[in-house]
Amino acid sequence: MKTNFSLQEAIEFALVNNRNSQNATHDIEAAKQQKWETIAIGLPQLNGKIEYKNYVKYPIPGNQTAGDSFINFIFPKQSLTPSVTLSQLIFDGSYIVGLQSAKVFLDISKNAKAKTDQEITKGVTSAYSNVLLTEESIKLIHKNIKSIEDNLHESKAMLENGFAEEEDIEQLQITLNNLNNNLESLERIHNISLKMLRLTLGFIDDVNLTLTEDLQTLITQTKEQPTAFNDFSVFNNIDYKIAENETTSKKLLYKLEQAKLLPSISSFLSANYIGNSHDFTFFDKDQTWLSTALFGVSIDIPIFSSFASTAKRKRAKIEWLKSQNKLIDTEEQIQINYQTIQSDLDLAINTLDNKKRNLKLAERIENKNNIKYKEGIASSFELRQAQMQLYSSQQEYLQAMVDVINKKAELNALQN
Repeated sequence: MKTNFSLQEAIEFALVNNRNSQNATHDIEAAKQQKWETIAIGLPQLNGKIEYKNYVKYPIPGNQTAGDSFINFIFPKQSLTPSVTLSQLIFDGSYIVGLQSAKVFLDISKNAKAKTDQEITKGVTSAYSNVLLTEESIKLIHKNIKSIEDNLHESKAMLENGFAEEEDIEQLQITLNNLNNNLESLERIHNISLKMLRLTLGFIDDVNLTLTEDLQTLITQTKEQPTAFNDFSVFNNIDYKIAENETTSKKLLYKLEQAKLLPSISSFLSANYIGNSHDFTFFDKDQTWLSTALFGVSIDIPIFSSFASTAKRKRAKIEWLKSQNKLIDTEEQIQINYQTIQSDLDLAINTLDNKKRNLKLAERIENKNNIKYKEGIASSFELRQAQMQLYSSQQEYLQAMVDVINKKAELNALQN
C-alpha cells in the first residue's frame, strides 16, 4: 500500500479511497438504477399468479349433499388457478415528467460527487499543509532549544566566574521551559494532524505516512500558478450547477402537478386456467382445466378534487419561482466569493513576503543581542525579548505559508 505522498498524489489517492467520495460514487450508481426503474414503468410488465382455494365448509342446501355435481361445480372443494397478465402503460403525463426527473436526479448525484471531491481536495490540502506546519515548527523549536541550551551552558560558566548574574540563568531557564512545553504541545498536534490526514485519505489502519514535499516546495508551486482566471465562468462552478439542478427540479414538480390533470391510459392482457377438484388431483393427466383470456383498456380521468390539485399547482409554481431567485443570488454570491478569495490570495502572498522579511530582521536582531549578551553589553531580559520576537516571527512565517496554500486551493475550487 502506498504511504509516500506528494500533495497531488495525496489528493488523487483520497479521491479514490476517501469514504465520502466512495459513497458519492455509490449515489451515482444508485441514481442510474433509479433512472432505469422509472423507465421500466412505461415498459411492458408481465406478472404470473397461482391461486389455490380449499373450501373447509360447504354452503349446502338441505336437499343436496357435498358430493352432488352441482355443488362441486358452484363451490368446488378445491380449485387451482394459474394466470399470467401482461400490462402496458399507454399514456401518463406523470410518467413523462418522471423520465425527465430521473435524468435530473442523475445530474444531481454527479454534481454532488463533484462537490464532494472538491471538498476532499481542499481537506487534503489543508490536512497535508497542517502536518508540514507542525513538522517545520518542531524542527525550529528543536533548533531554538539547542541555542538556548548553549546559552544556558555558557551563562552558567560565566556565573561561576563572576561574569553573569543568577537572573540571567533564570531568564534563559524560563525561555527553555516554555520552548519544551511548546514542543510537547506541537508533538501532540502533529499526531492529531497525521490522524486527520489519514482519515481524509481514507486509511483505516494507523499507517506511517511520509510526505515527500515541504512547505517551501508547495509555496514555490503555488506562486508559479496564476492568482486569477481569465476564463472564470460562474456557470462552470459546482455550486451554481447544484442551484441550477434545484431550479430544474422545482420546475419539474410544477410540471408534474400539471400532468396530473391529464388522463392516464393503460391496457392489459390476461390469460388463466381454472382447475376444480373434490380431491387434490391437479397433477393428474385426466384433470379438467378451463381456460380464459381477456383484454382490456383502462382510462383514469381526474374530474374534481375540491381545488386541491389547483392549490398544489400554485404551491409548486411558487417553489419554482423561489428557486429561480435563489439561482440568481447564487450566481452573484459566486462572483463575490471569487473576487474576495482572489483578493485574499493576493493579500496572503504579500503577507508571506512581509513575514519573510520580518523573519530575517528578527534573526539579525536576535543574533546581535546574543553577541551583545555574551559580551556583557545586553541584559538577559533584552536577549529574551529578541528571542521571543524571533520565535513569533518564525511561527507567523510558517502560518503565512499555509494560508497561501489554502487560499490557492479555495480559488481553484471556485473554478470547478
